[in-house]
Amino acid sequence: WRFIASLLGLVHCVPADDLASKTVTLKGQIKKLPAHNSAVVSSNTDFAFSLYKQLALAERRENVIFSPLSVSIALAFLSLGARGPTLIELLEGLKFNLTKTPEAEIHQGFQHLLQALSQPSNLLQLNVGNAMFVDERLKLLDKFVQDARELYFSEVFSISFKDSDAAVEFINNYVKNKTKGKIVDLFKQLSPDTVLVLVNCIYFKGGSKWKMPFNPNFTTGADFHVSKNRTVRELACTVVELPYTSNDSALFILPDDGRMEDVEAKLLPETLRRWRDSLQRITALYLPRFSVSGDYKLHDILPHLGIKKVFSHQADLSGITDQARLEVSQVVHRAVLDVDEEGTEGAAATGISIQPTSIEFLTVHFNRPFLFFIIHKDTQSILFSGKVTNPSPPSARSPH
Repeated sequence: WRFIASLLGLVHCVPADDLASKTVTLKGQIKKLPAHNSAVVSSNTDFAFSLYKQLALAERRENVIFSPLSVSIALAFLSLGARGPTLIELLEGLKFNLTKTPEAEIHQGFQHLLQALSQPSNLLQLNVGNAMFVDERLKLLDKFVQDARELYFSEVFSISFKDSDAAVEFINNYVKNKTKGKIVDLFKQLSPDTVLVLVNCIYFKGGSKWKMPFNPNFTTGADFHVSKNRTVRELACTVVELPYTSNDSALFILPDDGRMEDVEAKLLPETLRRWRDSLQRITALYLPRFSVSGDYKLHDILPHLGIKKVFSHQADLSGITDQARLEVSQVVHRAVLDVDEEGTEGAAATGISIQPTSIEFLTVHFNRPFLFFIIHKDTQSILFSGKVTNPSPPSARSPH
């Protein structure tokens, strides 16, 4: 597209090696927010960059599209039921400093964030919602249900996972409806042992129209250079900001030829404000219209960010139920984004499936001489004690 405008912003990035000396913090951007809101905003930004790097590493030559906000909300929602080291791993994996921001303030921050995102607007259509699907066999703790509703505004559905195909269809239809048909088949399958699924959905459109739309009459075919070429400037990239009618904006970062991995490796949340503060006006922009989608198994990615215990037998999700030990079996994420001459439409969903921890049986063979004690529980008296060197019944042994 060729976009003639006077309100477009452009900034040349500093050389990648110079980022460390010119970083700024996000504190100025969010200083007007309450402390817990500030922590959520800055931590979510930090998590977004960290998760992006892992996804880009796993999909080196593929498109990458995901909603870091959806993943952050879903994992924070899950952390309501986590305890001990599992809780610490989840929140630190989400880039929270627990010495500065207590757990309660983190959840309050997400509560306020969800309230802010849900404010009605004539310029912006943004829907964010959470839901949990509870197996009829599972009794949730009252506090977990109350916190889920009050802090994360979660809907609650009773469901049977014994018929796993029907459960998958029910959850996927819910997600499809919440994302206006953009996200389909979030879950490919679920184990019949699943007892709980947490879901976050995001849909973005309406006010996502460009403040100054592209004229479709100027849209023409052109080459898109996928392969590496030569570096033509000393700078690592160019950044363009396009505002929407709602005063939200999209940042497009164009690395120099052959410098994509360089720029990805140096991405820091602290550079965002400096980029936006350094924008200059430009008069022409050529941007392709595009549609990208991503489908990720985050249970393979999140351990690289330090979130491990929740996927193992060491998981402590005792804040969800006292009926059984639970662990997370899947964290799946799907996102789609369509960008054209008029604006942007996007949707994303994150799903977390939880099931009882499978019991690891420790097998011990008493196939050699052993000792034994029989103890009276109430008095702790040893009623019998002995040693077995030959377990054969007396009648089977020689009288000698």
